[in-house]
Amino acid sequence: MTVESTAARKPRRSAGTRKSPSTKPELVQLLTPEGKRVKNAEYDKYVADITPEELRGLYRDMVLTRRFDAEATSLQRQGELGLWASLLGQEAAQIGSGRALRDDDYVFPTYREHGVAWCRGVDPTNLLGMFRGVNNGGWDPNGNNFHLYTIVIGSQTLHATGYAMGIAKDGADSAVIAYFGDGASSQGDVAESFTFSAVYNAPVVFFCQNNQWAISEPTEKQTRVPLYQRAQGFGFPGVRVDGNDVLASLAVTKWALERARAGEGPTLVEAYTYRMGAHTTSDDPSKYRADEEREAWEAKDPILRLRRYLEASNHADEGFFAELETESEALGRRVREAVRAMPDPDRFAMFDHAYADGHALVDEERAGFAAYQASFADGEGA
Repeated sequence: MTVESTAARKPRRSAGTRKSPSTKPELVQLLTPEGKRVKNAEYDKYVADITPEELRGLYRDMVLTRRFDAEATSLQRQGELGLWASLLGQEAAQIGSGRALRDDDYVFPTYREHGVAWCRGVDPTNLLGMFRGVNNGGWDPNGNNFHLYTIVIGSQTLHATGYAMGIAKDGADSAVIAYFGDGASSQGDVAESFTFSAVYNAPVVFFCQNNQWAISEPTEKQTRVPLYQRAQGFGFPGVRVDGNDVLASLAVTKWALERARAGEGPTLVEAYTYRMGAHTTSDDPSKYRADEEREAWEAKDPILRLRRYLEASNHADEGFFAELETESEALGRRVREAVRAMPDPDRFAMFDHAYADGHALVDEERAGFAAYQASFADGEGA
């Protein structure tokens, strides 16, 4: 009697079809979209001592970050910035994780972590210089332990892993966090950083903001399993948190950072959230995304969620919200004025650091560029 193979007995699915998982992935949540506090035996202790003042601080962080982000988008539309990558909808993931950090921890962002930059004390106006084309960053990374924005998708995870390996060898009691999106999770750099961090037990937290869309590519076109489950294949834990819940984002990141500092190695945190706006201001999400999907996520708005909790708990009154609105408008004005007052960059600065000790070819190119610039003053340039 012959034994029929499994492949022969079971019908074969056509290419491109996928069997849906039978169970919904676990999601850590401490605040429901309606602003109700829910208990979690594993993570409650990380926010058990949070005060009403600190809760108001988290709300303020999110509101001001959103106001800054909206102003930057408007400035781009007015021709003041070349491009802008909005964080609209992702405020809770960024503020929650950013406020979990200690001063001596080091952050490696992508180009959308405006809320984390806010938590690290980076002046919001400094974030705009690169997008206006007047500098390459505008802040000292070591002054705030917040690296410059990284445009190359996923490469900062390797930088973070190397830095974490270094501080571990130095015996430092600090951790590293690397931010990236669901699109970057498909990059080879991210997989390589997972491998090295696991093998060397590096004190790094990989914080993936899964905002559902890598420009026009939905997450389900990139992975057959929830992103946080990928960590299992590399030998370290992964957890999915409600990225629109600032309390859960704070608690889970605190847990992951404590693991790193205790020498327990890396963690992958998948903050399940949504990009409410465009990928950047050069993108039109209406071309690939349904309005119904966006509207469903608007009901889970992270700021409204915390406001409902503050009001229901009597932790904030109308005076607080009115004062914050005034502060928000003042921030918008300051950002507008600062951007328009930014001086033009030095046109010759691009030659300064091409080589550490100078180079004859660079000198020749600098001289040629100087002659070209001078031709405009002489009326010869086109």
